[in-house]
Amino acid sequence: MSEHLSDQAIATGKQAAAEAAMNYVQDGQLIGLGTGSTVKYFLEALAKRIQDGMHIQGIPTSDATRRLAEQLRIPLLPDEGEWVLDVAIDGADQVDPRFNLIKGGGGALLREKIVAKAAKQFIVIVDKAKCVPALGMPMPLPIEVIPFGWPNTARYLQREGWHGSLRTQNGTTFKTDSGNYIFDVHIDCITNPRETGNLLSQIPGVVEHGLFTGLTSLVLVGSPNGVQVVQGACQPD
Repeated sequence: MSEHLSDQAIATGKQAAAEAAMNYVQDGQLIGLGTGSTVKYFLEALAKRIQDGMHIQGIPTSDATRRLAEQLRIPLLPDEGEWVLDVAIDGADQVDPRFNLIKGGGGALLREKIVAKAAKQFIVIVDKAKCVPALGMPMPLPIEVIPFGWPNTARYLQREGWHGSLRTQNGTTFKTDSGNYIFDVHIDCITNPRETGNLLSQIPGVVEHGLFTGLTSLVLVGSPNGVQVVQGACQPD
């Protein structure tokens, strides 16, 4: 079962999926660069291709990705540009059999969704442990809220039955790259991700939520045994 995978097996799966994503990157493309530990492997693989002569430009979904891309000398597009991306490569915290995702464990969900939407093809790279029968606990659903009046936004969420807590880091309130807060909501099972996402978007103070529906083109699932290219369903163990 996926929950019994060792840390080494998970790391191997992440790297395998990330390197397989290079098969979908072509010279001259504009590429969305996701955020997270799996994407780190992808950026390293991409940097090697650039050293070998590939020409691409990327748009990072977080300050952390920007810093790493700059260290690896990956050419970047301006944040405030209008881009139509050929492909975006990103990880996910959970993937269900219908390609619905939970993202935002790293707090970059807003920019990640903007980039995913701007891409002609959105490819998700994950290790086997991220494939689940249904979205939900033990992974909380991140909801990005503006700091102004955030307790009111939290109260609105709680009235709908969504209970959670403000994310903290090192004893202080976590802030996204856009200066917002993250409210992590605990839902046992998200039976209708699209409907849940639509309801969340109507709550005043909610900037964005971590449910990604109708965006994913392809999922690359890595494991110590290789990479599964999934186009119809991400099958959990």
